[in-house]
Amino acid sequence: MNCVRNWLPVILISSLLAMPQFLAAQDMPLTQVLIEGEDWQSVSKGHRFTDGLTTDADGNLYFADVAAGTTINRIGLDGKLTAVADNAPRISGMHFGPDGRIYACQGGSFGRIVAFDLEAGKMEVVAENVKPNDLVVTSDGHIYFTETGKMQVSHIAPGGAVQAADVASKAAGAQRPNGIALTPDEGTLAVSDYGGRHTWVWRLGKDGSLDLRQPYITLRTPAPALPSKGDGMTMDAVGRYYVTSAVGLQMFDPTGRMGGVIAAPTRQPIVSVAFAGPGHQYLYVAAGDEIFRRKTKTSGVEAVRSKRK
Repeated sequence: MNCVRNWLPVILISSLLAMPQFLAAQDMPLTQVLIEGEDWQSVSKGHRFTDGLTTDADGNLYFADVAAGTTINRIGLDGKLTAVADNAPRISGMHFGPDGRIYACQGGSFGRIVAFDLEAGKMEVVAENVKPNDLVVTSDGHIYFTETGKMQVSHIAPGGAVQAADVASKAAGAQRPNGIALTPDEGTLAVSDYGGRHTWVWRLGKDGSLDLRQPYITLRTPAPALPSKGDGMTMDAVGRYYVTSAVGLQMFDPTGRMGGVIAAPTRQPIVSVAFAGPGHQYLYVAAGDEIFRRKTKTSGVEAVRSKRK
């Protein structure tokens, strides 16, 4: 199913910045998301380095242990932990495709993009000789993934080969592209910069092309000279951005303005984030050897997409 793709031009954003009364009415602080009295709860621990959080249309959460695990794991709506795919070491970023398979980055010596058919128990190699970190899949089957070491965002069109969709220069672009997400309408692709201060966005064309790159979001950093360590990211149903970082989980409104920072549940850095659970209303994070969640007032972008299918 093709989604309407649109773009919020820089000119429009600039005009909004000149309208303080309008913006005051549109502020999106953390109080619109967090529930008073709710806090992080540990839902799975005893792993080594959890990563790759993603969800299906029902709200089940999936993750991997990129450091020591060899399975893809599911936390069901009933809270039970189940291994749903074996022989899957070094898995990081994951995302469900329109065909119902989990597409995943398999790093280390593997260097490939793979797809898991959980019902059939089969894995297919989609692309080899790549250095993937995180990925997303559009509703019409385009795959976008970050190759951090190459300073590159790469693209695989349906049935096509890997192409460099955008390569950063030293003067501009994400120096260490890491987390990646799509806006609810799939008209914008966002990528966090682990080595910089920004989350970058591109307009996503109907043909899968990327253009109009800009540093849309400025992340908070532990100190002026330190990088943000922007890592995993997700979006909610109204278009807010959630980016894991060195200072916690940072939230931004659809125009890229800071809404607040949600403190990490432990001293371990959070590296991945997703909305899942009943109604996709629970915010999950991967932090070291544990998975945590907390209920929110909003719902994840997958809640919007699942209604379109």
